Amino acid sequence: MEIVILLGAPGSGKGTIASRLAGEDPAVRHVSSGDLLRGAIAAGTPAGVEAKAYMDKGQLVPDALVVAMIGDVIAAEKTAETMLLDGFPRNVAQAEALERSGAKVRSAVLVDVPDEIIADRIAGRRTCPKCKAGYHVKALPPKVEGICDKCGAALTVRKDDNPETVRDRLVVYHRETEPLVAYYEAKGLLRRIDGDQGPVRNAAAFKAAM
Repeated sequence: MEIVILLGAPGSGKGTIASRLAGEDPAVRHVSSGDLLRGAIAAGTPAGVEAKAYMDKGQLVPDALVVAMIGDVIAAEKTAETMLLDGFPRNVAQAEALERSGAKVRSAVLVDVPDEIIADRIAGRRTCPKCKAGYHVKALPPKVEGICDKCGAALTVRKDDNPETVRDRLVVYHRETEPLVAYYEAKGLLRRIDGDQGPVRNAAAFKAAM
């Protein structure tokens, strides 16, 4: 299995792109860092048990342990040929740990979106608390304002989608995660796409780049 890493600021559309591509092609699997943690813990793998001990104490899961969980997912995968890795690595140290693990990274694709567009996107996001479906008041509105199309529940705004939190998340991204762009560019693995083309075109551009 080969890994394609999704790079981009929070709100750039990485998750939407990966979910669309995985839904269209059974040879593609979308794995977020949260999925890794939850899956490993639910399966009771050694890495999952160890990670849960950290999480129960409110501590960050060490980089090497997250890499071990990626290894567990790869070893258990029987059908997918490409893993779209979303949310990991978050910094150069994690990228180096991933490289030491022997995982084969095919490419790292940057979904490039200006900060001002991201701020507008995130401000308009709405989420269904029941079925977890996502919407946007401008780009992807529900059929009935404030109501989930799929299950009829009232949509909510995530706590971390308020303007002040968005600014803080972008600062952290530029400080800690953006250096990965230079890291993968130096290795000849970086690809870039314009992430402001709309969901369908974004996914098509990403697929062509990866």
